[in-house]
Amino acid sequence: MKKDLLTITDMTGDEIGELFELTEKIKRERGKSDFKPLSGKSIGLIFAKSSTRTRVSFEVGVTELGGNPLYLDQSKMQVGRGETVPDTAKVLSRFLHGIVIRTFAHKDVEELAANASIPVINALTDEYHPCQILTDLFTMREYCGKVEGLKLVFYGDGRSNIANSFVNAAKRIPFELVIAAPEEFRPREDFIRGYSNISWDPDPIRAGRDADFLYTDVWVSMGFEKESAERLKVFQPYQVNDAVVKVCKPTVKFMHCLPAHRGQEVSASVMDSPISIVFDEAENRLHTQKALMSMLIR
Repeated sequence: MKKDLLTITDMTGDEIGELFELTEKIKRERGKSDFKPLSGKSIGLIFAKSSTRTRVSFEVGVTELGGNPLYLDQSKMQVGRGETVPDTAKVLSRFLHGIVIRTFAHKDVEELAANASIPVINALTDEYHPCQILTDLFTMREYCGKVEGLKLVFYGDGRSNIANSFVNAAKRIPFELVIAAPEEFRPREDFIRGYSNISWDPDPIRAGRDADFLYTDVWVSMGFEKESAERLKVFQPYQVNDAVVKVCKPTVKFMHCLPAHRGQEVSASVMDSPISIVFDEAENRLHTQKALMSMLIR
């Protein structure tokens, strides 16, 4: 039976642990191993949104695993001209061995997976970004030896794809997640209810106290450009800067899924400081996604 990754809750805590063990091995042995589980397999990479890290890491990852990556611009596919998602899924299932998709509506990814007979990996939708957060958790584990018991504070839109995926992650692994966000962008109460390790705090300084990791994302994500002026204003108090860092643990690390806008969601003094591990985090996209594909695409 095929297995998809549409959100982190598609994986159990044990499966996430297995993913991290394999990621560590793949990273350590890169360029030294004949591990080619995708040999003879073709993986379709459907992209409706512009991309740097996601596209490059998946294309390189498929290649290094011995497979053939096919970049598919969604606007140039027939689905962009009215072909249904189910029809597209059924056709691609006859050609490919797996699909990676980065698009807008999460329901389109769900529909694609429901109609495809091959594994589907969500590489980003407006609602969820599971590959990024799995990478982030692995990076936390790399620096601290574990994820359990750590405190991560996310600053910004509490209903973004990053925040939603961190919430899903905290439902699988017992780390403390605090979302520092204004009232109008707080996480949905029904989404976090019943989990004592997940909370919302409108006070950015209080939220950061004793944090092990600080995390933020752009304030205006793709598809939300019309809200730019409002977002830049309302999120200003939630910038990750030196005042926030001062209340954290002395060993605190800063993370960002990139691209970063210095002077908006993060100050240059934090982004370019020794506590910033954003480029280690970015590199780990490659290793984590290689492990993920090798687990799902058989």
